[in-house]
Amino acid sequence: MERWGIFELKLKANEAFLDNPFTGIQLSAQFRHGTAFAEAEGFYDANGSWLIRFMPTEEGTWTYITSSSHPDLNGIGGTFECTTASPENHGPVRIGDAVHFQYADGTRFIPFGTNCYEWHRQSDRLQEQTLNSLQRSPFNKVRMLILPRQYHLLLEGKVLEPFERMSSKDRDLDWMRPCPDYYTHLEQRVQQLAAIGIEAELLLFHPGGEAGYGCELIPPEAAELYLRYVIARFGAYRNVWWSLGYEAEAMEEKTPEDWHRLGRWVQELDCGAHLRSIQHTGSRFDYGAHWITHVSLRTPEVRIASECAKQFGKPVVMEECGCEGNLESRWGSLTAEEIVSRLWEGYFRGGYAAYCESYVREDTPLWHEQGGELKGESIPRIQFLRELLYEAPESMAYSSGRLDAATLEIRGAYYLQYFGPHQFAYREFALPEGKYKADVIDTWNLTVTPLQESFEGRFRIELPGRLYYALRLRKVSEHS
Repeated sequence: MERWGIFELKLKANEAFLDNPFTGIQLSAQFRHGTAFAEAEGFYDANGSWLIRFMPTEEGTWTYITSSSHPDLNGIGGTFECTTASPENHGPVRIGDAVHFQYADGTRFIPFGTNCYEWHRQSDRLQEQTLNSLQRSPFNKVRMLILPRQYHLLLEGKVLEPFERMSSKDRDLDWMRPCPDYYTHLEQRVQQLAAIGIEAELLLFHPGGEAGYGCELIPPEAAELYLRYVIARFGAYRNVWWSLGYEAEAMEEKTPEDWHRLGRWVQELDCGAHLRSIQHTGSRFDYGAHWITHVSLRTPEVRIASECAKQFGKPVVMEECGCEGNLESRWGSLTAEEIVSRLWEGYFRGGYAAYCESYVREDTPLWHEQGGELKGESIPRIQFLRELLYEAPESMAYSSGRLDAATLEIRGAYYLQYFGPHQFAYREFALPEGKYKADVIDTWNLTVTPLQESFEGRFRIELPGRLYYALRLRKVSEHS
């Protein structure tokens, strides 16, 4: 068992006297290693089997002991050895500082996300195509719904249900009986994402749809069971993030107090301490709450990233800032040029921005709902941006002193400026002591053009005067 892997304890018990094995017993296990302590809840996995999963965070010998209301499951103890993590295993993503993410081992993580909400419910062929497309893409995070939203979005898919149906009526669900096969399939996809280095942000609630799993339909006692079950099943996967609500403001039956209560609950139940947030339109939600690890927004106004980071002291992710596509809505019919510009602006304002694609073409799926093949012209431009940011120093931060152009910088050492819709013919600078080299970046045509001369003090740089350009300034060392 390697560090940040999954230790799984499978237990058997007599369920004959239980009316409902999902609710009839309580089961958990305490894990200890030196001063480290964690408690993970168990869950029923059909056929008389209960599972407890745990993600060890330290190397060495761990001990465990179970606690249960069922005598067959109570007081079971043991040990296991946790070894060094394999080279590709950097652990779960954590918050590095006020504006940055990093893996648990300290490795840098810059989120480049995409939305693909129900890809895991499509045909096996389409799901494999989606995984292959993600593996070739610049993305390292994908957002996906746990509960179904629309049946008409299924393309050759199997109609697996997350809860048992009591009758053929669309909304006649037994909310107290999850269907293990549904979640087992989702686990397989989460594991496959981890294998190709992609984080899986699981959306716990959504505002509804024809499938009958909207937040407004879930009874309070069922919401408790659902959260406990999902967190127990998925909380040991190192690549999982939690999003409490998708378009939270559309779920009018939930008050901000309700969301905060549920969020604290997720925090308490998840011994893996995964990242947690809730997606809202704009910054009106109280993202300063302790249970929220980062800001999650649905907004085209990517420039607010810097103000939100300053206000809440947390990383800001624009999970949806519009879609490259040809849908009939304003949100889903933006050009690749506009989307790429929004992404560059969002990152250079000190935040992070995710990509959404929604092309309607005959007999092809919608990426943001069903997955399939990425078609957008934005994709190579996002790869270009990703490479540029990973080449930059880790401590780059937004500079509020350069209001006319979004700027990331390490003062006196490294500067990145994005001009977006501005067609600057030149830029003037006054930088700290030292000599600097400059690169002119064409973000659309994917070129980096070094300027031959060095610059120091007060100086002017001539620019092409065209859209979507950026500039990089790097201090020259005395020995270069």
